[in-house]
Amino acid sequence: MDLTSLQQQLQRPDLAPVESWQPKFCGDLPLLITADGRWLYQGSEIRRQPMVRLFASVLICQQQQFFLQTPVEKVRIQVEDAPFVVVASEWQSTKNGPLLTLITNIGDAVSVTPEYPLRLRWFQQQRLPYLQLWRGLSARLNRNTYYQLIEQCRDVYCDGERHYQLKSAGYPFTLGVLA
Repeated sequence: MDLTSLQQQLQRPDLAPVESWQPKFCGDLPLLITADGRWLYQGSEIRRQPMVRLFASVLICQQQQFFLQTPVEKVRIQVEDAPFVVVASEWQSTKNGPLLTLITNIGDAVSVTPEYPLRLRWFQQQRLPYLQLWRGLSARLNRNTYYQLIEQCRDVYCDGERHYQLKSAGYPFTLGVLA
């Protein structure tokens, strides 16, 4: 096992085995995760971070729908964009080159690797970078983190488009494209 793999396992949050549970669908819950990462229950923001982390620990995305899933029940919730937002970044030295670790709004630190890649996705008519997470979930990079990282990118031309790429532990990831 290399250092990058070990580091990824140590940083990954303790995940409940949500995928192995087969609960009965119990309907919709009036819970909304806004595009800026706020969790609202019946229109009121949930401000207790431990409560948000608890809900996030059983969150799953299946067929582009979001559910809170426990061993005994499964409820659908609404998500405007991605359920999480990347709010900070850190670089560390590894034998494969600098490793980028991104921190989400709920405190998860995830290293950018082929297992958890950066991907471009359309939202509100813009191609934005997202960190792909576990269980079909993702985190959109906030503007501040995006601008900090885009300064470290290099231009790469591919199929007539200008890609802005950075490398994490030797693997290239695209943060933006200019046609």
